Amino acid sequence: MARWQSNRMMQALLRARRALLTDHFDLGWMPIYSLGYLLFLFLPVVFGFRASIWIPDGGRDGLLWPTLLSIALFLPLYFATYRTSGGWRIACTLAIALLGFGLMPANGFSNTYLIYACSFSAAWQTGMPAKLLAIVAMLALYGLELHLLRYPMFILGITAVVGLSVFFGNHFYYRDKHKQAALRLSHEEVKRLAATAERERIGRDLHDLLGHTLSLIALKSDLAGRLLERDPAAARHEVDEVSRVAREALSQVRRAVTGIRSAGIAAELASARLLLETDGITLRHHADLPPLPAAHEVALAMCLREAVTNLQRHARATQAQVLLEADGTDVRLSVSDNGRGGDIVPGNGLGGMRERLEALGGELRVEGRRGQGTRVDVRLPLPPDAGPPADGQEGTLLP
Repeated sequence: MARWQSNRMMQALLRARRALLTDHFDLGWMPIYSLGYLLFLFLPVVFGFRASIWIPDGGRDGLLWPTLLSIALFLPLYFATYRTSGGWRIACTLAIALLGFGLMPANGFSNTYLIYACSFSAAWQTGMPAKLLAIVAMLALYGLELHLLRYPMFILGITAVVGLSVFFGNHFYYRDKHKQAALRLSHEEVKRLAATAERERIGRDLHDLLGHTLSLIALKSDLAGRLLERDPAAARHEVDEVSRVAREALSQVRRAVTGIRSAGIAAELASARLLLETDGITLRHHADLPPLPAAHEVALAMCLREAVTNLQRHARATQAQVLLEADGTDVRLSVSDNGRGGDIVPGNGLGGMRERLEALGGELRVEGRRGQGTRVDVRLPLPPDAGPPADGQEGTLLP
């Protein structure tokens, strides 16, 4: 019962977060946690600081009510800043800064609102000069008000350091998110183009294969029909030929569609690099393979895809390496990372990799040490007719 109530509460909180915020930058609960900085506004209330020599000392009530009113005005602006863009986001940010200016005569910690405004300035859809000009203008007005209210000027220095630090931190965060979004689009485009090219290739192969075969079947069937009354033996021979050609066509179609849903190793390497770089993981890879039968290439490509997907989802790594090489009797694939490592929990993905390899006489080995990353090793027997890499096709170790 308690667990059910906990789940209901979590679902309610998630619905409330979705109603108040957008997930454009994958911020999660951070905007909610950031509201904790509003507690600084209550330090003068708790400790009874006098706000300014210009404002009579009205006790704690004289500090509390202006502060509560400012928070009531701030919260709608705060959430609107996350939900809007363009000019509306700029307007909300400047309104938050104005709250800070307006509250300062009653509360010396109103620079909290200035720091929020600096933080939101990083998300403006303008150039860096415009953002910095706005922050400098806000700090200049803040410094002028400090002077008029006879506050210590070191407060301006603290506000500038904290505000600019938050601004640049958010600026680089948003910039990285934009790059990751662009890389995701590139990754999806590579997959889409690869799938389109594969479909076109299969279409051409099937057209070339079946066009001739079906024409031959049609001709022999017509011939058998004409011979049926004059020469039954010849007609039977033609029917047997039709059956033979149909069986050959079926076998050829099966070979042609082998690996329809799988990409080649080169495409998987390109896709892996885009996927990992999207998450800030540096990939180094080296490929030096002879021409492989379709079944072997499909098996290696699928193992590479599964290993890279697991790495991206679970490893928490910053670097990864892929090695593909042949030693004359075997072809080997190795995928390693510098992530968290730890115990390996077998799942459907690893089970599918192992079954696919064992069907070709290969084997899979996965090792993980806590704090030292994970390594996936694949060994697949090399077909006797596999030759050395074609000239100019040797892989290189890329940074």
